[in-house]
Amino acid sequence: MAGGVGSRLWPLSTKELPKQFVDVLGLGRSLLQITVERFLPVCPMENVWVVTSRAYSSIVREQLPDIPSEQILLEPAGRNTAPCIAYACSKIEQRYPGCKVVVTPADAFVLNTERFAHLIRKSLDFLDSSADPRIVTVGIDPTRPETGYGYIRSCAASRGIVHKVEEFKEKPDLKTAESYLKDGRYFWNAGIFIFAASTILSELREHAPQIMEQIDRIAPHFYTAQESEALDKYFPLCEKISIDFAVMEKSRHIYVIAHDLGWSDLGTWGSVRQYRRLDASGNTITSGQLSLHDCRDCMCAVEDGLQIIAVGLENYIIAYKNGKLLVCPLSREQDIKDFV
Repeated sequence: MAGGVGSRLWPLSTKELPKQFVDVLGLGRSLLQITVERFLPVCPMENVWVVTSRAYSSIVREQLPDIPSEQILLEPAGRNTAPCIAYACSKIEQRYPGCKVVVTPADAFVLNTERFAHLIRKSLDFLDSSADPRIVTVGIDPTRPETGYGYIRSCAASRGIVHKVEEFKEKPDLKTAESYLKDGRYFWNAGIFIFAASTILSELREHAPQIMEQIDRIAPHFYTAQESEALDKYFPLCEKISIDFAVMEKSRHIYVIAHDLGWSDLGTWGSVRQYRRLDASGNTITSGQLSLHDCRDCMCAVEDGLQIIAVGLENYIIAYKNGKLLVCPLSREQDIKDFV
């Protein structure tokens, strides 16, 4: 899923070029490209599908030239993750009946890629071990009492083993998050799901029939010249809702496999800073054109050769790209999307 419009990492991420298409970590590859690479040990490139906005079609084709063009699905309007998954899985199931699908956001980062691939393989094996409908979600072992993530409560605290999900929890306050951390059965919700395509379509029919009604109107036109027209007509009519609210919080068939994967959604400048090299004063600097004096613990990302001098700042974000400059305390980074 690569259709999100990033605003929290402005100006590095903009509506025209959201963070999934940006080299956020300075690795020479975008987050979309890194995500695809992460799955290659378990899924060949010819089996990769991308769902994105029509506005980002050329970007995806440029960054992933080896993916068949018919496997880049272009939404005419953003309707959140439930319609996105319904569209993709309906089209894939039509051509590959009985197939299994892994759904993942394109804009997160995983440091322990070998362990991640192992969990995906175990999840796929778990689907094969029973004829019962099963949906597995990947949980992240929390490293702090995070209030910015949703949580999954498992029936057991052991890692690396598939367990039944007891409940999905919305973003908690700090006191609640601290209790989750002590409990040991709560994991961050990474939004990564493994299921048979037929299973998720059945669950959507039960719990989100309005969405499937529209997808069923598009389905007769899959792989034809009329698909785009049908998509334009019916997809925007889908309810705008996440897969978590539409299915995961209602289904009786949800399981979780969790571990410490070095995962981050890279949703804030502070989270990006954790994966960047720091100087002796705790500053992250991504350009030689930035000169810091008496500055500490600042996240700095300056592109396009603009010369900037900063003096006496502590715990600040300094970011510049394409004529847009951000100077903001790290403590207020959640407010950036509102100002943008």
